[in-house]
Parts: sequence; C-alpha cells; structure tokens
Amino acid sequence: MKFEIVTIFPDFFRGPLDYGIVRRAREAGLIEISTHDLRAFTTDRHKTVDDRPFGGGEGMVLKPEPIFQCVESLGVEDREKRQGEQANETVILLSPQGRMFTQAVAQELAQKRRIVLLCGRYEGVDERVTEHLADCEISIGDYILSGGELGAAILVDTITRLVPGALGNEASSRQESFTAGHKIEAEGPDSTCISGGLLDYPHFTRPADFRGLPVPEVLIGGNHEQIRKWRRRKALEKTLRNRPDLLQTQILSREDEKFLAELRQELKI
Repeated sequence: MKFEIVTIFPDFFRGPLDYGIVRRAREAGLIEISTHDLRAFTTDRHKTVDDRPFGGGEGMVLKPEPIFQCVESLGVEDREKRQGEQANETVILLSPQGRMFTQAVAQELAQKRRIVLLCGRYEGVDERVTEHLADCEISIGDYILSGGELGAAILVDTITRLVPGALGNEASSRQESFTAGHKIEAEGPDSTCISGGLLDYPHFTRPADFRGLPVPEVLIGGNHEQIRKWRRRKALEKTLRNRPDLLQTQILSREDEKFLAELRQELKI
C-alpha cells in the first residue's frame, strides 16, 4: 500500500510516521509513504498556495491550481475510474466537513492500493477540489485543527495497523475497541478477544497486588469461561458509561442483554 500526502508542511511528517508500527511496516516494505510539497506546484515567484475567497469572508483559502497539478503529477487514475468498491486508488481531502473517520472507514480504506491525502489549511480549500478532484472528505472529529496534517497522520497509522503483516499478532486488531464483526457465538468462547465493536475491557499485569490494589481474582483463577464473561461484562459496562451510542450498532447476545440489564440497575441508568 502506498500513501501520498499533499501538504504545505512536508517536514511535519518526519516525526509522527518514523516510529512504532508505521516505521516497521515501512522498513518491511508493507507500506510506502511519500510527502509532496504543495508549494512546488505553484507558478509564481512567491509560491502562493492560497488566496482570498470570492464573495468576501475571513481568512484565506487554498487555491485549486497547485492541488490539481500535484495530484495529476502522481499519475492517479481519472476520478470516474476511482469510484466504486473495486477501485484501487482514492483521493481524500482532510476536512472538518467530511465523513467521520471510524474503524469501519479505516477497514474500507485498507483495501486500497494507493491513498492520496490532501491536507487542508487556512479557512478551507477551493470547492472545485472537493467536487472534481477528491473522492471524499474525511474528518477525524467534531473540532477544528490548524490543518489536515494531524488528521493525515492519524489515517496513516490507523490504516497501517490493518495491513496484513503490520502487526506482530494479527489477532490484535480484532480485539481492539471499535473493531466490529467479531462474533463470539460463531467462533466459540474466547477469553482474549471479546470486545469487538465495544470499548475495550480493562487490562492488568504484574504485580498481582500493587500498593494494595489487587488484580481481580477472576483473572488469575485460570477459568477461561469466567474470564470471558468478566471481560465481556466489563466491556459492556465501560461502553454503557462512556459511549452508549456504540451499543445501538452492535448485535447483542442474550447474555449481553442480561449483563446490560444488570448494569443499568447497578449504575441506575
């Protein structure tokens, strides 16, 4: 998989993408990341990438010319050919007006061969980029950043984790929070992989007693079925407390419904 990042601050990515799983995936040849300085595609001596918007308004807007020139120089397929699930490439504009980035969106994008990320700046980007160049807009949250660089780094990290071979243990990506599709009923009881789609259950490590704070007895008792139930119940509890909206999208078992009924009574929710 290849990531192409279009930005006015290419040096920004020398830090965030040079560590951990992303770095190892790059060294292993699983992913490739290239940054492209938008100013290199300007034609005036001041390397101007922004201008005031027609109709007035505060701030500056990124101009369309350098963005179109940059993307076209990458040899990306025509926009019409990039539509549909079978397309191998996609061009994404990082924007607060975009589709919310979720684990499900990351899983969709992980199927692509090449992803071009356009980092917005200032008060926005000329709308012709959105309507005629980018395939979609993506937002990483309901807040405003100074630009799309942080968002682009987040997309690269999240998607890289889903590339086969990027994680040392492929099961790790299945048990993380927000990872939907893991069906306990279909795969049988599994004490290590039961949070799929919910917030993660609590984790404990040595020492078994730290400053008078002991590890829950169930986790050191060796009964995997009890561990599975405890972890599932705790995942449901954390989700109910912090992100009850996630419960609306999950397929819950009869056991889950029983746990939730008990939890709502205990928590008075």
